[in-house]
Amino acid sequence: MDIELSSEDLTFIKEVRAFFEENKIKKDEDYFTWRNNWFEKAKKKGGWDVPKWPAKFGGPGWTPTQHYIWEQETTKATIPFDIPFGLGMLAPILMGYGNEEQQERFLPPIRERTVNWCQGYSEPGAGSDLANLKTKAVLSEDGTYYTVNGSKMWTTLAHVADWIFCLTRTDDSGIKQKGITFLLFPMKQEGIEVKPIITLGGAHTVNTVHFTDVKVPVENRIGEEGKGWTYAKGLLEHERTGLAGLSRSLFELENLKDLARTVTRGNSNLMNDSGYKAKIAELEIDLMATEYTELRSLASASAGAELGPESSILKLKGTEIKQRIQKLTVEASGIYSPAWGEKSIGFPFAKGGTTGYLNSRYFTIYGGASEVQKDVIAKKVLGLTKRSSK
Repeated sequence: MDIELSSEDLTFIKEVRAFFEENKIKKDEDYFTWRNNWFEKAKKKGGWDVPKWPAKFGGPGWTPTQHYIWEQETTKATIPFDIPFGLGMLAPILMGYGNEEQQERFLPPIRERTVNWCQGYSEPGAGSDLANLKTKAVLSEDGTYYTVNGSKMWTTLAHVADWIFCLTRTDDSGIKQKGITFLLFPMKQEGIEVKPIITLGGAHTVNTVHFTDVKVPVENRIGEEGKGWTYAKGLLEHERTGLAGLSRSLFELENLKDLARTVTRGNSNLMNDSGYKAKIAELEIDLMATEYTELRSLASASAGAELGPESSILKLKGTEIKQRIQKLTVEASGIYSPAWGEKSIGFPFAKGGTTGYLNSRYFTIYGGASEVQKDVIAKKVLGLTKRSSK
């Protein structure tokens, strides 16, 4: 594995940093105006507004190493917020399995950030066991539309989404993975009800969504009927790699160490406390080891290999590391950590630390629970199989 950066990569780092510095938001500048201008300038750089898209569809066509550099640098820079569902999740499905008409119809508004998407995967009773989904889509007698009935759960940002990409059951007569169909349809229509789920940290980001006789034109089906599981699996592998968030964790760990130095402990500060320092060191070692797994994955991708079970390793370890960072932030807050409501007291980071800790509880659930990732690792990495019961 060669993890040395080439001269071209070092030049790319300088170019990325210069772009971020030149286009950071100015004092009193309207955020939305700045956001629109930022993406327009990034587009003119040769597809930097859609960094993960291939050159064929207007992306930059970067190498895996350049993608890694971009992820590293974006954690340190001020860049506009982006909702990932259209750009990073649906777009690859459209590029790989959608027809030309669907690509021309859906990709431009995704790139222009004019249409927000949400993901209709998990259901009551079909979360980690996603193939057990029950939301039904019945094709009309004339074959022109599907009628969708059922519910989705933990649907992130469904309350602000314009469209949903949704896994539906079109056949339950055989193997459950073979009767799933991938549909796209608008959220703002009769028969769709969105109910908020308020998470432990008090945030409203996820929802329950109910479908009652929702009509979906057959031209909104991606690929073949019954092949949705195949398309979804590829999406999940990319999603899990992104959910690891190692670049962000590296940045947040350094920030946590700086915060800990502001907390008085005896005659020194918390970073000089042997117990706390040991926890930070252990976390740093685990993060470094996981980062090397990511680098090995990048090296394989550079050689032309497809993404494999390492996505489950990265998701498993990456989300656990993010939770540990939040836990150590709460520990640094000390007695002030419970005062995380409207009138927080003590260290300025105490309120955000506790809120972050509470919200981080679901990190090891979404995108496939840790138990699911361990099962994938056991089968595909360790080669273990289930024993048949007699």
